[in-house]
Amino acid sequence: MRAVLCTEFAPLDRLQVVEQESPPCGPGMVRIAVTASGVNFVDGLIVQGLYQLKPKLPFIPGGEVAGTVAEVGEGVTSVAVGDRVFASAGLAGGFASEAVVPAAAAVPTPDALSDAQAATFVQSYVTARFALEHRAQAQAGQWLLVLGAGGGVGLGAVDVGSAMGLQVIAAASSADKRAAATAHGAVAVIDTTTEDAKVRARELAGGDGVDLVYDPVGGTAGEQALRALRDDGQFLVIGFASGDIPKLPANQVLLRNRRVTGVDWGGWAVHHRDENRAILDSLVADIAAGKLHPVEPAVMPLDRAADALRDQIERRVTGKVALVP
Repeated sequence: MRAVLCTEFAPLDRLQVVEQESPPCGPGMVRIAVTASGVNFVDGLIVQGLYQLKPKLPFIPGGEVAGTVAEVGEGVTSVAVGDRVFASAGLAGGFASEAVVPAAAAVPTPDALSDAQAATFVQSYVTARFALEHRAQAQAGQWLLVLGAGGGVGLGAVDVGSAMGLQVIAAASSADKRAAATAHGAVAVIDTTTEDAKVRARELAGGDGVDLVYDPVGGTAGEQALRALRDDGQFLVIGFASGDIPKLPANQVLLRNRRVTGVDWGGWAVHHRDENRAILDSLVADIAAGKLHPVEPAVMPLDRAADALRDQIERRVTGKVALVP
């Protein structure tokens, strides 16, 4: 099979595309003939050794795949050869023409999704639903400010939040990203290159501030957004795409009884597999019913994996990107 190989934690251009033996498909496992591999911000951190978890070298990067079942191991009855499926591969294994995953991880792809969509929605959408429903317990009608709203993570939050009945304000740095957020349900947008997100978000929400901030960006953007919260508002820490961890002023949390909530979906999912699968199943049902609309990603060949990851790291992507073996 063809695969992107990471042989050292190093700059992205050290990645190699190689031909190697396909992994065996043992009992309880499923072999997927991969037609699309999702590219995520975290993948770029992992190959550079900048993530808190490090796969054993050498490894194949990529955590999301979609394609067709090519082989099932002994005891597998949940899917059959020829079925369209998508799967989470964990920290590694996705940037390849084949992937072997536990049968429980292979989920039938609904007709409403292309393979490229199926390979790119899980991390963004499950994180958003976990954050907004389970961690924030958000209620319809509340105001939600989403930072980085035109990227994959932010756009997933816009879509999920809108479907929940939240009034979503999308903050993004380019016209294309703001247009994508509007198309996914944002009721208002903020141009972060020309507008003060704190001031504008307060104005849009009626003057008192927003109920929720969804922050996958961090840095000074996160620090400013905290001040956009109303009394008892909740700040959801999703990630730090800017490369800087925000220095949230504790006095701003104290003075208006604001709350700061961590959202580590990946760590939670490892210890709550049944609950995580229930979230995923509910998302698939909502997609099939037309309530959610994952973006159709741009596609790039496997040979350009380093370029795709670099675009993610440098925040040039509107929506999502998939690699096609």
